[in-house]
Amino acid sequence: MIVGSDTVYLEEVERCDIYLGIFGNEYGFEDAGGVSPTEREYDHAGRHGKLRLVYVWGSDEKQRHPKMRQLVSKASNELIRRRIEDASALTAEVYASLVDYLDTSGALRVPPFDTSPCEQATMKEISRKRVEWFLDTARRERGFSLKSNTSTPALLTHLNLVHDHKPTNAAIMLFGSNPQKFHRTAEVKCMHCRGTEYRRPFVSMQVYGGDLFEQTNLARDFVLDRIDRAVGVRDVSITAPATYELPPDAVGEAIVNAIAHRDYHSIVAPHQSVQYCINFCARRCSSGLAKDATFFFTARE
Repeated sequence: MIVGSDTVYLEEVERCDIYLGIFGNEYGFEDAGGVSPTEREYDHAGRHGKLRLVYVWGSDEKQRHPKMRQLVSKASNELIRRRIEDASALTAEVYASLVDYLDTSGALRVPPFDTSPCEQATMKEISRKRVEWFLDTARRERGFSLKSNTSTPALLTHLNLVHDHKPTNAAIMLFGSNPQKFHRTAEVKCMHCRGTEYRRPFVSMQVYGGDLFEQTNLARDFVLDRIDRAVGVRDVSITAPATYELPPDAVGEAIVNAIAHRDYHSIVAPHQSVQYCINFCARRCSSGLAKDATFFFTARE
């Protein structure tokens, strides 16, 4: 019988709604019975009827501890477990599992926009050129597991972008040849304002359509084209180094967040703009006078 401090984590299992287990290579500390806390928690959650979500990290079983291999095998016989290779895949799988749980339990009255099938869309609406670009880029920069010649349906299935054999809204927004055909107002409006307030007249404004990759790149270029940039000398290569007053990676990250956090279920007028990401304030001095430049990113719903 387990007594003392070892019962604390099991009591936490009893209080939780969902058990989420990430099984890696190591089995962990073993108690007097030769069982690790990880396996104790897994078994305890099962006895108390908890929903158990299990994710197996990595595919090299030779690197896994023998007892961890046994635990993975036990979990495979008792429930559906998913295999993941990196943190991004883990995030996507956990999100999909939790949405499925909320949907099944009736907690979601309106299904998430991104996971819902895109009405009247078929696989023919997916741009093969964009799919090939994504596969090549993901393999080169992130070690993506799928090959460059992976079929479009296989990629979308791998990314959980298929629902009842139809591409989801997310699939169309990411890989569609013409996303605005189905979501006319899914655009990004970029505005360059003087000062730190959203106020007309704008210094400049652009509205960008296309898929989300295009929108992100164009919005990022919009900002970088309008902030100060110092150009160095070509003493190392034929390309002169450039340093922006705002880090380009930070600019891109903020724009991705602005685009990703749209609420497509909001009901607003056709030409009304909903503001998402505000604070791109570049404070700098010119001739001894401070001036501000703010960039606003909005999505037309």
